[in-house]
Amino acid sequence: MPEHNRANSFILGLFIALGLCALGYILGNAAIQVKEYERTVTAKGLSEREYPADIVIWPIQFTAASNRLEDLYDSIDSSFLKIKTFLDKHGVTENEISLSAPAITDKSAQQYSASGNYEFRYTALQTVTVYSENVEAIRSVKSSLSELGKQGIVFTGGNYESQTEYLFTRLNEIKPEMIEEATKKAREVAEKFAADSKSSLGKIKRASQGQFSILPRDKNNPHIKKIRVVSTVEYYLAD
Repeated sequence: MPEHNRANSFILGLFIALGLCALGYILGNAAIQVKEYERTVTAKGLSEREYPADIVIWPIQFTAASNRLEDLYDSIDSSFLKIKTFLDKHGVTENEISLSAPAITDKSAQQYSASGNYEFRYTALQTVTVYSENVEAIRSVKSSLSELGKQGIVFTGGNYESQTEYLFTRLNEIKPEMIEEATKKAREVAEKFAADSKSSLGKIKRASQGQFSILPRDKNNPHIKKIRVVSTVEYYLAD
């Protein structure tokens, strides 16, 4: 009987040992596979397009000066009427034009002004803003602004508030196509790397989309916008 028990124990121990060996082999093989999945490549893909702006914001700033406040306001009203007539003549509609409150300066009320050392006591800065979707038409009108200068209107220029602004508002329309292009280019870069390293490209491990940027193409053509986005994609590599 003891001999029979020892035989059974031996057989049981043998099966346990074989099972542990098999389990060790399986776990070792799985560890190797997991290690292989840690081999990755990260690639970036760029999509860049040029589009014309679809909104223009054109501030028309002018100044007036007088020693009498009533005359100053009369001058402002007269200049605004001339500007409105000019814009209407060139096809700018009334709902595209807005007028801000004039900024009036009384030099005699300024703390550090030299008493009587100025030609005009009152000065005014007035802004007429054109907001339009007809970008090319407005650009054409801007080139004719000298007509108003000949009528005695003094325009300001060079400061930030008087700069014409061009907007591109159709980003959501082009986003999907640009993201697809950027991702495709990232994959092309990753495939080239995999081929050079004698590997094959696997599934995507992670991907991130960069922010879209909308900038003027150059300083001379602010109405043409350059839109760009960079996608970053990490792929698994396999032998």
